[in-house]
Amino acid sequence: MTERKSRIWIAVIVAIALIVTGWLAIDGQVKAANYHQQISNNYQYSFAELATAAGELDTALQKCLYATTPELFSTLCTQAFSKAQAAQSAVGQLPYSNVELEKTSSFLAKTGDYLMSLSRNAVKNNGCTEEDRKLLESLSATATTLANTLRDLQTELYAGNLSLDDISVVEKRLAAVTEQGEQVTSALSFQTLESDFPEMPTLIYDGPFSDHITSRSPRMLEGQKDVSEAEAKKLAANFLGLTASELLLTDQGGERIATYDLTAAAPEGGTYYIEVTRQGGKIISVLNSAVVGQSTLAQEQAEKMALEFLQRNGYDNLTATYFIQQNNVLTINFAAMQGDVICYPDLIKIAVSMQDGHLMGYETHGYLNNHYERTIPQDIVSEDTARAVVSSNLEILTHRMAVIPTDGQYEVYCHEFKCSRADGTHMIVYVNAETGLEERILLLLEDESGTLAM
Repeated sequence: MTERKSRIWIAVIVAIALIVTGWLAIDGQVKAANYHQQISNNYQYSFAELATAAGELDTALQKCLYATTPELFSTLCTQAFSKAQAAQSAVGQLPYSNVELEKTSSFLAKTGDYLMSLSRNAVKNNGCTEEDRKLLESLSATATTLANTLRDLQTELYAGNLSLDDISVVEKRLAAVTEQGEQVTSALSFQTLESDFPEMPTLIYDGPFSDHITSRSPRMLEGQKDVSEAEAKKLAANFLGLTASELLLTDQGGERIATYDLTAAAPEGGTYYIEVTRQGGKIISVLNSAVVGQSTLAQEQAEKMALEFLQRNGYDNLTATYFIQQNNVLTINFAAMQGDVICYPDLIKIAVSMQDGHLMGYETHGYLNNHYERTIPQDIVSEDTARAVVSSNLEILTHRMAVIPTDGQYEVYCHEFKCSRADGTHMIVYVNAETGLEERILLLLEDESGTLAM
């Protein structure tokens, strides 16, 4: 009996040991899987960083080609150098050795060094020599190919048809772009995936100068008295065509601007979310959660209805700049006009339904922050003088005067030239109206849904 009990205890102990061992094995596998997933996520993030930086390098190099003044050329070269550095840093975070991505890493390193050299010598060389410009064209072509290749690879990664562990595939495709600008097309003879997968999300263009200064007090609220909750509800009701009793206070917030946060049922079936500034009682934002039905309006009709809505609410002297049409909603950027001068810092964004024109969104941070009656300089360089600054490789299509913000807390009065490149795509060149020097260059990516400026 004792021997039998011993055998039973041994069996129990062995079973427990097997269960514990099995549990430890499963736990180890789960932890290993989680760790592997974390590493994979980090790699995917680094790859996305590389794709973004390569695209920004491509854009920066294209801008360099059309800069005609040493000052702007130097600035653009420095910007392009930073993008090359960012891309090179992202390469170092990928699960590949330097040998496997030698050509890509070498291209980014050499391009960065070259751009920094051009930036330092810009004034001495009065911009860049013809030889330098030809080399920049070659580098730009290479950067374009690299950026396109990375975007294609990223599409495959998102679609699950490629893993970052497939080193040979990634290496082969990136090796198709060399530092000399040559494209090894034989390495790109794989299946094209554009027709097999949905389009990448459309980039929404927010106006050419929509990153407004947010650290200073809004100009339009200076000296204004605070409004009560009841007054805020009345102002919001008038703005939306509702009664004050339909509005409900949900919060009193705002990080920089104190606001009353209100909600109300929208006639279209959704909910309005409204922010009213405590100081001055200005409607700073509105969001409508209603689902928009099938589009029945043309873009011009919807734009007209948006402008009329703004005019009814006291916003005159506005002009539409750029738009994006998505999911039957048209979002339009309106900038203030002072005479014939467009003032880009004074921006209002409004979204309307393409079904019947009702309000879907409204945001006026730029306008509240920056709008005031400016003193327009009179002693400026002529349009003809400014035209001569624009690259001869661009065809000037339109001209107007504009106020644009700088990266700091200032504004610049400029000649604005919309131009066409040889391939039919568009750029905007800003020439400082007081100095006659190039101030900024933007690339425009345009399609039927809207415009992206870079």
